Amino acid sequence: MSAAAGAAASAASSAADAAIEAHGLTRRFGDVVAVDHAELSIPRGQIYGFLGPNGSGKSTTIRMLCGLIRPTSGTIRVLGLDIPRQSESLRTLIGYMTQRFSLWEDLSARENLTFIANIYTLERHHAARRIAAAIEEYRLAEFLDRPAGTLSGGQKQRLALAAATLHEPPLLMLDEPTSAVDPQSRRDFWEGLFALAARGTTILVSTHYMDEAERCHELAIFDLGHIVARGSPQQLMRELPLQVIEIETEDTTGARAALRGLASLRSLAQLGLRLHALLAPEETDAVARVERLLAEHGVRASVRHAAASLEDVFVGATLPRAGASR
Repeated sequence: MSAAAGAAASAASSAADAAIEAHGLTRRFGDVVAVDHAELSIPRGQIYGFLGPNGSGKSTTIRMLCGLIRPTSGTIRVLGLDIPRQSESLRTLIGYMTQRFSLWEDLSARENLTFIANIYTLERHHAARRIAAAIEEYRLAEFLDRPAGTLSGGQKQRLALAAATLHEPPLLMLDEPTSAVDPQSRRDFWEGLFALAARGTTILVSTHYMDEAERCHELAIFDLGHIVARGSPQQLMRELPLQVIEIETEDTTGARAALRGLASLRSLAQLGLRLHALLAPEETDAVARVERLLAEHGVRASVRHAAASLEDVFVGATLPRAGASR
């Protein structure tokens, strides 16, 4: 086999293994470019995260991938289907959960599940089995006959996930699904996602929580419509192209003032009595440089290199770029 043929075969195999492939994906709303030439390749059977601030393009990208809105330009294949041309065929193959609770609030939890089963035209006996399984898996029995509008945030979330997976879709898309629930409910929700992924479901989830992003197998970080970083959380933290310096001092105000004169400083955040500084990679002997600068300003401090966190990655990836407006 020639090198060119081998490369083509490898690319075809990669595409076949991907649940989602998007190239040059762009969406404009008038003069606003919400998503700008995004490239995506999302493997099957993984939890893939979109991380980014509000307005960064995460939700618009998910809606294009679902076929809910048309891209201005670019190509999309989801589960082997050409989107948006084959969007109708895709709808029975995906589960979609929005940030805002979108089930019927005047129906009970049981009535919502029955209605969703009818929408997906599940055969009656199969629907009964799936509803019973969902009630057990997502612990819905305690509020099964209560109107959905009276449920707590965590209960609504469990009901929404049960509804989105009732027809056992191979692909689940979740648009900031945990933004209105407490930390314990978020933990429980993610345990449910890992159980689904273990059964082979591909999950695409957008979030702005760092702890959730760190749970994903892979991430794409969005900023101003661009994907500015991608990879596994561990890879992104390991390969952060900035130096992370931690300063521990009781005089955080003085330390902040001293560090403002450091040309290589890219970001500075306070964590209790510690300051977390991101410095340009070209700064040589960064710890000694910071120590000298603090001493010159009369600040007593302990200075050391530190491992990058995912928050450091996010801050570094979303630093203002030349020509970008915020």
